[in-house]
Amino acid sequence: MSLQIQTFREPPFDNNNYVVIDEESHEAILVDCSAADETMMDYIKNQGATLKYILITHAHFDHILGVDEVMKKYQVPAYVHPADFPLLQDMNGWLTRLGFPTATIPNLSPLLSTLKIGQTSIQVIPTAGHTPGCVCYLIDNHLFSGDTLFRGTHGRVDIPLSDAQAIRESLLHLMELPDDITVYPGHGHPTTIGNERGWITRK
Repeated sequence: MSLQIQTFREPPFDNNNYVVIDEESHEAILVDCSAADETMMDYIKNQGATLKYILITHAHFDHILGVDEVMKKYQVPAYVHPADFPLLQDMNGWLTRLGFPTATIPNLSPLLSTLKIGQTSIQVIPTAGHTPGCVCYLIDNHLFSGDTLFRGTHGRVDIPLSDAQAIRESLLHLMELPDDITVYPGHGHPTTIGNERGWITRK
């Protein structure tokens, strides 16, 4: 099984959106969707891929602003952990407070128990802390960590519904993965589980 992973970094918060393509089936998934980026959609088309669905790591507004438009263009569902549904109700509140225009709240579906791209299963790892419903997606040896794990740090726990103790437990759980797992975070540069193990176990 061979995966092709392309990162699309979206302003104004430099969110990483990931297009993941299974090169055998040409199925594609999108992990987080901060914007309906024409470059991203052209990339999917030019690769001859078919978007299967959108996977959301957590429901903060900066990870979902493009979801409604992309769902409608491709006629595909978008999934998020149901514990994050309450965050959707305050999406436009966050946008207004930060000086951005309001947006359409996407119609997200609860995560399925079984997810696949091509013949490869996608493992959903609950990682509450940054939000109650934060999850990471493990596909082969690639971990899409959202705002749970960054290079050298973790997501904020000083905002509504965040939980510092929960994110510590989630990080320790991620450290059960092998060192060679590549981590693709919601912001910033990729890393590996091995690179992050030291500071997490010392916390």
